[in-house]
Amino acid sequence: MRKSNWLLLVFGLVLTVFLAACSGDDTSSDSGKDEADSAPEQVLNITEASQIPTMDSAQATDEVGFQFLGSTMDGLYRLDEDAQPVPAIAAGEPEISEDGTEWTIQLRDDAVWSNDEPVTANDFVFAWRRAVDPATGSEYGPFMMNGVLKNAEAISKGEVEVDKLGVEAVSDTELKITLEKPIPYFHSLLTFGTYLPLNEAFVTEKGEDYALNSDNVLYNGPFTLTEWNPTGENPEQWTLVKNEKYWDAESVKLEKINVSVVKETSTRVNLYNTGEIDRANLSAEYVEKYAGTEDYKTFSEPSLFYLKLNQANEALANKNIRKAIAMSINKQDLVDVILANGSIPSNGAVPKDFTAHPETEEDFREINGDLITEDKEAAKELWAKGLEELGVDSVELGYLGGDSDVALEMDAYVKDQLEENLEGLTVEVVSVPFEERISRNEKGEYDIQASGWGPDYIDPNTWLEMWTSTSPYMTNNYNNEEYDSLIAEANNELLTDTTKRYENLLKAEKVLMEDAGIAPLYQRSRAYLWRPSVKGVNVNPMGAHFTYKHAYIEE
Repeated sequence: MRKSNWLLLVFGLVLTVFLAACSGDDTSSDSGKDEADSAPEQVLNITEASQIPTMDSAQATDEVGFQFLGSTMDGLYRLDEDAQPVPAIAAGEPEISEDGTEWTIQLRDDAVWSNDEPVTANDFVFAWRRAVDPATGSEYGPFMMNGVLKNAEAISKGEVEVDKLGVEAVSDTELKITLEKPIPYFHSLLTFGTYLPLNEAFVTEKGEDYALNSDNVLYNGPFTLTEWNPTGENPEQWTLVKNEKYWDAESVKLEKINVSVVKETSTRVNLYNTGEIDRANLSAEYVEKYAGTEDYKTFSEPSLFYLKLNQANEALANKNIRKAIAMSINKQDLVDVILANGSIPSNGAVPKDFTAHPETEEDFREINGDLITEDKEAAKELWAKGLEELGVDSVELGYLGGDSDVALEMDAYVKDQLEENLEGLTVEVVSVPFEERISRNEKGEYDIQASGWGPDYIDPNTWLEMWTSTSPYMTNNYNNEEYDSLIAEANNELLTDTTKRYENLLKAEKVLMEDAGIAPLYQRSRAYLWRPSVKGVNVNPMGAHFTYKHAYIEE
C-alpha cells in the first residue's frame, strides 16, 4: 500500500556537534572545564493531566499508559521522525515470505533489561501469548492481535491452547511470526505498546504485583521509571531516568524527566511562568493571551473526539434520537470558543490528512466529505420523531465526562447544546477522574460518554474496526450487519486488493455515520507553552504521543 501522507509535526531535530580542545596546556584545560560547567542541565520538567493507569503492556488502553510504556520500553521497532518503523530490538528489517504471512526477525544481541538479563526472542513470545490469554483479561491483546497473529482469536476465546499462537523463538536472537493472513499495516503494528516484550521470569515472580509500581516493572528502553506508586504517598509524581543499560544510551541526552499530574490549566501556566515546568498545555482562555509569543506552539494530530451513545439505553437505541443528538451540537463554536487551540470540527469517523486512496491519492476525508454536520432544525424534527416512536415526551440521559478543566468546560457546553436544542431532554453530567472513566467505559456504565481515539497503526481500519459488534472496544452496543460485513471483507478477502479494500472502508464509514453509531465532535490540535530551549522531541501520530529519546536542553 502507498505510504500515508502524515500530519507529522516535529518540535525540532538538531544535530549538535561538540568540539573538544586537544591542547595540553593549563589554559585549555580550564576553558574546557568552564564550558562543561556552563552546559545546561539535561532535565525536562513536564505535566500530565492524569495518572498512569497501568504499566502492564497487556492491560494498557490509554494515551498516558502508552506514553510511558513508549518512553521506557523498546519493541521490535519504534517510529522515527517521519512516522516510519525503524529497528529497535530488531537488528534490521524483517524477512517476509512471498505470501506475506511469515515474518522472520533477527534481534540485536546487545539489548538488556534493567536487571541485566538479555532481551531475547522468548520475551516477545511470552508477552504476546500473555496478551491473548483469556486468563490475562487484556482488552487490547485480542483487539490488536485477533485476526492478525495466527490462532490469536481462537486462543482469546479459549478454544485453542496459548502455545499455538503464531510466534516462535527460533533462538534467543531469532523470532518467527506467523500471521493469519497478509496484514498491510503489520510493520507499524510492531511499534505499538501491546507488542512490547516482557521478561517471563520477572513477571512470574511478581505475580499479581507486576506493574503495580515502578519497582515492579523491568525496562529495556531509553529511560527507566522511578518514584511511581499509584497507591503511595505521592501518586501524582514520577520520574524518568536515563537508562544507562540501554543499547542506544549514547543517543539519549536527557538525564531525567520529572512528571507531575496537574489538571488545571491555570496551575500549569503559573508553573511554566515561574520556570518550574518546560511545557504547559493551554485551554482557550490562555490561547488568546499567548498566541504569537515565542513560547506558543500548536500541533495538529490525527486524534478524534466524539460522543459514544450507548444503545443499551432504550432511547439511544433509537436511530432518530442518536442522529438528533449528533446534529444538534455547534461544533464550530466548540473548537473556536471552547477549545481555541487549532482543533477542527469532525464530521466523520476517520480524520483528515491521515491516509490517501491507493490509486487517486485523494485523502480519505476528502472522498467521503462531511457525513454528520450541525443542522439544528433537522435535529429537532428527528428528535420529535424519535420521541413519538418511543411513546414519550421527555428523556433523561447520563453523560460520563472527565474532570480536567478543559473537559469540564466542554462537557458543560455539550450539555447546554443538547438541552437547548432538543426539547424534553435532560442531561446529567458525571465528571470523574480518567482512571474511573476507563473503568466505567469497559463496564458499559454510561449513556453518553465523551471519548477520544488516537490511531494504533497506519491504516483507516484503526478507526473503523473498533465499531464492529465483536470489537473489545465496543461498549456502546452498536450492531450493524452490513457494517460488520464491510469491515470483515476489508480485513480478509480484500487484503491484497488495496483499492477495493479502501473503498470498502469508505463505504463502512458511511454506514456508521448514517446510523449515528457515534456522534463526532472534533479533530484535535493542541496548544502549548513550550520552552524554546527544549529540542528534539518528536510528535507521533500513533502510540506514545511524544518521543523523548533524542530530546535535549539547548543552551
